[in-house]
Amino acid sequence: MTSAEKQKIAGFLDLTADYLGSGYKSAEKEYNFDKSHNIESINKNITIRENDTIEKISEEIKACRNCNLGSTRKNAAAGEGSLNPLVMVIGEGPGEDEDRQGRPFVGKAGQLLDKMLSSIELSRDTNTFIANIIKCRPPGNRDPYPEEITACAHFLERQIKFLKPKFLLITGKIAAQTLLKTNDSIGKLRGKVMEIKISGAVYPLIATYHPAALLRFEDYKRPAWEDLKLLRSRLNLLTDLNENNFPAVS
Repeated sequence: MTSAEKQKIAGFLDLTADYLGSGYKSAEKEYNFDKSHNIESINKNITIRENDTIEKISEEIKACRNCNLGSTRKNAAAGEGSLNPLVMVIGEGPGEDEDRQGRPFVGKAGQLLDKMLSSIELSRDTNTFIANIIKCRPPGNRDPYPEEITACAHFLERQIKFLKPKFLLITGKIAAQTLLKTNDSIGKLRGKVMEIKISGAVYPLIATYHPAALLRFEDYKRPAWEDLKLLRSRLNLLTDLNENNFPAVS
């Protein structure tokens, strides 16, 4: 796709966002889709530092302008939760509520995620950290462009390296395909434990449907619940916790 074609699509998405938001057309934005702007070269110059902290990474995310989303967002949603997590939940990116509050998973999908986690004794308040592949909302909640994912990749990698979660729970197609480097659907990826190597360390992971998909498609709730039970059973093996009779996800 040429830079001109990308500019046309971005303009259409901006117009859609204006219509769904204020109802008024805002000034046209000029995006830099020139291939000479090599996002990968930016990431090569950023090292994962031994003295990283979540606070330091979060401050860098808030100041980041490595892609065009830095100029269209209201607030970056860096991530939040336990600094000694059993599980790190990774989604796609912020939506409208997250963009307004600067926090991940706080809208309707986030509220459902909290219920899902609670059903298997997980919580962002005690033993779970929640983050996204990208930290800024794409205009109109469109899918992130590859260059935007690339620009954010080192932030997530550094978060994982610092937090050292025992398990990763990947929610949604974009996050799963990005981390696993595959084009397979969630339907093919879910229901099993896989592994991924990040910064030299191996992390077990389970991919499942995004909570937003569960709000739209009732049929996804049962397989998502099976994925949660699989995650809990593996955590029991890792942490020697007692097996529980878990309540159903509502």
